[in-house]
Amino acid sequence: MVGDEDAIAAVLNRLRRAQGQLAGVISMIEAGRDCKDVVTQLAAVSRALDKAGFKIVATGLRECLTGDAADGQRPMTEAELEKLFLALA
Repeated sequence: MVGDEDAIAAVLNRLRRAQGQLAGVISMIEAGRDCKDVVTQLAAVSRALDKAGFKIVATGLRECLTGDAADGQRPMTEAELEKLFLALA
């Protein structure tokens, strides 16, 4: 992933949290836990993944606006950024 170290750390933190939450959801289903509890935890996983995705898109947007693309690559176009946003919608 491209971005500053703080952005990368934030994304990794959110993804690790989601990974732990997803493992919890799987355990809850295996243990036969109540549907309401499972869905509540699953929603938390979904929000954590969404936040990670939005952080990645926001980092890409910042790079696009400033022209700071990594490894000499061209910045993302408006259409590419729109497609990323819509992928998370």
